[in-house]
This record gives sequence, structure tokens and C-alpha cells, in this order.
Amino acid sequence: MEPSKNVFGEPLETCNEDPMTGFYRDGCCNTGPQDHGLHLVCAVMTDEFLKFSKARGNDLSTPVPQYRFPGLKAGDKWCLCALRWKEAYDAGAAPKVYLEATHEKVLDHVPMEALLEHALRSEPS
Repeated sequence: MEPSKNVFGEPLETCNEDPMTGFYRDGCCNTGPQDHGLHLVCAVMTDEFLKFSKARGNDLSTPVPQYRFPGLKAGDKWCLCALRWKEAYDAGAAPKVYLEATHEKVLDHVPMEALLEHALRSEPS
């Protein structure tokens, strides 16, 4: 399998491991045939976005212990579904993104200009 790449065509960086994120719960916004939601965008949660997502039927702030999901709070990094991020962008509620940890396949659904408007610099390791 070829290594995943970010929106710059470089190796995909880790998004977050606490809480562990990614469709495959590997800390990265990797994708594959089973990832129907396209969890591609490494975003930093905000209260505004969490309320927006809950209002759209996806409550990310409430813990779900049976799935080992701790619930998210503002400041947590999480791999979001590309279309949910785009929906939030169109509504003026999109969270900031770490482009180095955002999968290149997001560009099939979200314009690079939109991502750049919300870009954060990656944190030093």
C-alpha cells in the first residue's frame, strides 16, 4: 500500500493521538474503501463547530463509552468528514485545519482556497 499524502503531496502527518482520531483510529486522517464518511480533514474543534455538528445530527461532544469515544471539546484535533467540514465552511462555522495532516483526497470535495483560509501551521514535534 502506498503511503498516504497530505494536500501538499507530502507524507501525511499525524493529526491526533489523544483522543485517538482517524477512521482507522491510527491518529491519522487515512482513508480507504470502508471510510464512507471520508474522514480526511484534520481540524481543531471549536464550540461553534461542535454546536453546528450536533444541530446537523452528529453529536461529537457527548462521550460514547461503548465505542471508546471520549466526546470532543474545543481545542481537540479530530479527523472530520470532508463534506461536513465543507457544509460548516459554507455556513461560516468551519474549524481551523492542519493541512499537513489533512488527506489529499479532500481536494476532490473541498477547494484548496477554502482550506487555506482556515489553515493552521503544524505544531513542532
